[in-house]
Amino acid sequence: MGIPGGAPRGPEHVDPGWPSRAFDHQDIRGPPSLPLGSVASVCFPALVPAVVPPPSVGNDRFPPREMIQPRATEEDFMGRLESEPASLSTGHSPRRSSNRDEFDGPHQFLNRPAASIVAAQEGDLPHVPTNLYVQEQDNVLSKVNDRLSQCAFDFVAKYQFPIPLEKDKRPVQVPSDREWTEWVFLLKRLATKRRIPARVLYNGQIKQLVTVLENSLEMRHAAKHQSRPLKDDRNVLQLISAGLQVAKILKDAACMQYMDLLYLETEKVIQNRKSHSGYLG
Repeated sequence: MGIPGGAPRGPEHVDPGWPSRAFDHQDIRGPPSLPLGSVASVCFPALVPAVVPPPSVGNDRFPPREMIQPRATEEDFMGRLESEPASLSTGHSPRRSSNRDEFDGPHQFLNRPAASIVAAQEGDLPHVPTNLYVQEQDNVLSKVNDRLSQCAFDFVAKYQFPIPLEKDKRPVQVPSDREWTEWVFLLKRLATKRRIPARVLYNGQIKQLVTVLENSLEMRHAAKHQSRPLKDDRNVLQLISAGLQVAKILKDAACMQYMDLLYLETEKVIQNRKSHSGYLG
């Protein structure tokens, strides 16, 4: 058998320098296109570390030690993806997490109030008079709700504002074809879409229209939900007053007179109950 690097020899004529010359020979290292490290990586992939080639290796056979990195696992790759901010991978600013809001960013806390102030706040709530019966409250709030629907119906008809047709609703023929909440929604949409000119409102208060309408939304809720808690006298009068403000901004004098009269009658009933019960509030 031929020994690389020399003529065939027997065991008694072994060249002491044969091993080093043998492994320097081109035949043992393989063809130039397949380096020794590639052969080892194919045969024993788990034993060969991942090598990052330098920008210019030249004729060096082995890379420097600092350029040899351990083989990255799938867990390492996924961990880097989770740790890297979104701006590095997408080029955009990092998005706020779904469970974070502006209160997680820079913020401040106010100084705690004095103990005496906290004690006064946590004391027993004062008694708020409630003199109207449940049936009386329902009757008053239903009157306000129905009269406001008539007011909105007249306002839309007078100025010929469009009412979008809906498949699940019949065309409007009378005020009761729409609930007060639906009239509020229609008027708010007309206002935000600039369909209502300021000149048709009281003092041109187009910006205040949406607020006035929203203040009256509790009317429908109070009139239709019988399981609600009993309202105190001031709250009932406040709801009547909210309806009066709607009639005022829509410049409906008849509706304003109705609301004002209803307010006075309700207030009179409350005062009579107070006098009979001896309440001096």
